[in-house]
Amino acid sequence: MPHTRDSVVSLIGRILLSAIFIWSGISKIASFSSMAGVLAPKGVPFPTVAFGIAVAIELLGGLAILTGFHARIAAWIVFLYLIPTTLLFHNFWAFQGAARMDNEAHFMKNVAIMGGLLILAANGAGGCSCDAARVSRA
Repeated sequence: MPHTRDSVVSLIGRILLSAIFIWSGISKIASFSSMAGVLAPKGVPFPTVAFGIAVAIELLGGLAILTGFHARIAAWIVFLYLIPTTLLFHNFWAFQGAARMDNEAHFMKNVAIMGGLLILAANGAGGCSCDAARVSRA
């Protein structure tokens, strides 16, 4: 089946959307022991386990979005993961000055990413995806 312009645009969108999660997941693995310690002061129970789950969601969710493999489900999982992550780590209202501005920018970036994830969850991965290939074989 030939790929349409819309399916190529969807692929490019998935590449761009997934990049932040794949990069973040890899970065977290590289600094696992020091990063896991950041969760405990935030009141996150079982911080090492929670951090491992965060790495898995970011890496596996990012790869699923990239390839379009069960992309709707992956988008929902990553969207739901971003809710507490954004509220816990980018609570700009608790800061002043430059720290407030930095956290507000990260908060709004996450909100925008969440919007993209909802669009993906609603519309699917498009024609250039594992999901489309699976449907066409069926």
